[in-house]
Amino acid sequence: MDEGPANSTVKLALQRNGRLSESSTQLLHSVGLQFDSYQQRLFAACRNFDLELLFVRDDDIPEYVADGVADLGIVGRNLLLEFERPVTELLPLGFGYCSLVVAVPNDSPAQTPQDLAGLKVATSYQNSARRYFERAGVEVQIIPVSGSVELTPTLGVAQAVVELTATGSTLRVNDLRQIDTVYRSEAVLVANQQSLNDQRKAKTIERLCTRIKAAITATAYKYIMMNAPRSALEAIERVTPGLKSPTVVQLADPDWVAVHAAIHADQFWDIIERLRELGASEILVTPIESIIS
Repeated sequence: MDEGPANSTVKLALQRNGRLSESSTQLLHSVGLQFDSYQQRLFAACRNFDLELLFVRDDDIPEYVADGVADLGIVGRNLLLEFERPVTELLPLGFGYCSLVVAVPNDSPAQTPQDLAGLKVATSYQNSARRYFERAGVEVQIIPVSGSVELTPTLGVAQAVVELTATGSTLRVNDLRQIDTVYRSEAVLVANQQSLNDQRKAKTIERLCTRIKAAITATAYKYIMMNAPRSALEAIERVTPGLKSPTVVQLADPDWVAVHAAIHADQFWDIIERLRELGASEILVTPIESIIS
């Protein structure tokens, strides 16, 4: 592995404005990075980590990382799939969920992509749309549009769209309905391969990834503490297995114990209700900041 130049500061490209911007900076603050960010500022240095942030257009991030202008980038997987630049995906980040979908007007007879043969399809994701229809064996005319794609059927520009959607609300507002999904996307951390081969930068990148993994894992859990009758302990352990097993502490009353465990956040209320049925009381719930394996 190359030891790299003396300057080992890692550059991380982030979206300056847009749907991933706030979540990206929140994630970095949550793993202890101290920096100031201003919308009109291109660079921001971390005060307590060997990292410099670059605030750029999201469309430019794959190119910047591929060319080595930035060592890392936080970007939607949709842009990686659209531009197909040679970068290495390190981590899914658990936010920025969306889908690239094929949609048609509500009054369109089309039910499948095959029904669009010979029609015009508007999109700002030309490469993704073209590959999708080629794989489906459907010949369409791709109409490149830089914005307001969902309006093109109303304006008579196209009979269908390939558009990015998070909740589907924009499609519904514009009287469109989805007929297929091209792919699903979320924010990911990507790296320049040469940066990963640089010994000094690779160490910094590994440290950052460890922090991010710990923060992401923690969001999937809540930490609960409760008092419970010893007679119900075996049943409670089955309900709250924890990461390996729950922590059990004997209370002054020999018939009672304190139980501490991490539980899946998406099962939180089901578990709490079951614990109460088993006799648990004084149940305390706290968020988990990090889980470090």
